[in-house]
Amino acid sequence: MYHTIILAGNLGRDPEMRYTPTGQAVTTFSVAVDDSYTSSTGERISRTIWFRVSVWGKQAEVANQYLKKGAKVLVEGRLVVDASTGGPRTWNRQDGTVAASFEVSARTFRFLSPRAETEATEPLTELSELESGGEEDIPF
Repeated sequence: MYHTIILAGNLGRDPEMRYTPTGQAVTTFSVAVDDSYTSSTGERISRTIWFRVSVWGKQAEVANQYLKKGAKVLVEGRLVVDASTGGPRTWNRQDGTVAASFEVSARTFRFLSPRAETEATEPLTELSELESGGEEDIPF
């Protein structure tokens, strides 16, 4: 079986990069995706859905270098579920209410903001060079 999720949204904060004990780079950031629908009464309802995204390897270094809060990004990856619930990661806030977090492990990402908005000063590396794996990774 195979699943994928594609998100297009804005970064909610600057990316944070760290390294695993084996030396692999991982960058995390949050993406806000706007969603709207019309209720049964005809009222237009707008909401924002937040996703926590993890990018690995060379792409993690590129994301950390060029992405900034507010930048538009397209992310393709897979949902990471909580092992105990099989759904989003849940926890209790300090006020006692339950909160949930949708987490995505990115396979690829694309810059959607114009270069001037991200304030990049160096040429961007082609993401196709950075994508890990190839067609042999496709499970069908």
